[in-house]
Amino acid sequence: MSTFRNEVNDPAVPDESAIHGIARGRDAIAVFGQGAAVGLRGDGSTWHGVAGISTSTTGGAGVNGTGNVGVQGVGQTWIGVYGETQASPEAGSSGVLGEGKDGGDGVKGHANGPGKAAVAGFHLSGRGPGIFGQGSPAGHFEGDVVVTGDLILPGADLAEQFDVAERMDDSVGIDPGTVVVLDDGGALAPCERTYDTKVAGVVSGAGDRVPALVLDRREAQGNGAAQRGAVAVVGKVWCRAEASVRPIRVGDLLTTSSVQGHAMAATDRESAFGAVLGKALTPLTTGTGLVLTLVGIG
Repeated sequence: MSTFRNEVNDPAVPDESAIHGIARGRDAIAVFGQGAAVGLRGDGSTWHGVAGISTSTTGGAGVNGTGNVGVQGVGQTWIGVYGETQASPEAGSSGVLGEGKDGGDGVKGHANGPGKAAVAGFHLSGRGPGIFGQGSPAGHFEGDVVVTGDLILPGADLAEQFDVAERMDDSVGIDPGTVVVLDDGGALAPCERTYDTKVAGVVSGAGDRVPALVLDRREAQGNGAAQRGAVAVVGKVWCRAEASVRPIRVGDLLTTSSVQGHAMAATDRESAFGAVLGKALTPLTTGTGLVLTLVGIG
């Protein structure tokens, strides 16, 4: 049996409330309900069952729920829980905010219907992302990913990881931009001789260029390797080069040099067969430096 009951059934007064509470104190509560089953229940035949409004600009909540399930909404014909913000874009607010405390997910969604998404995001103006993720990683997917539009990647090359050979005389190392060859175990090592047909390519990530995709990411394994390096296999990458014998011109084919970890212009076409690592996109007139290189050309 209800201890208090108030009914309004006058269609001429559509905005009249069955229960209306206003609290103006800092910690005052306009309407409070407590019960073994349901603390507060509202049934709306055409609009809101329960509506909460806070006029505070410093953090007051329109509706606050605490429990095993803080707030539960069940939509019979449409939305279970609806959130809207009218704040300016600069405020950084959101229609719905979820924070995961002590290991919980910030926002979780479950779906059972065929073709329905557990979490769906739509940008109605088309001027922003439907879903934004930030973190390390920004997104994690277990299963297939379907993309019906362009996949826009700011990186400059497609790279693949290889084990790095453990060396005693590693004065250059396997740093970004290093020209590398394969040793007898299939691991990477800096080049040390000209026209080496074991050339693997250039370690990605030098200068202002980073890989767009890195394939075969995993821990080093076997052959005594302690680390892995990402070699650019397709795209543009900054490459360590030397021009002590001949200047490097735009369009020159590049091959391995006797200067450890560097490339040089390939002038002997017969020796260059199978030893070309890419094509120069920027020149180098003398000495050593970085040359932007197009790799994966053959």
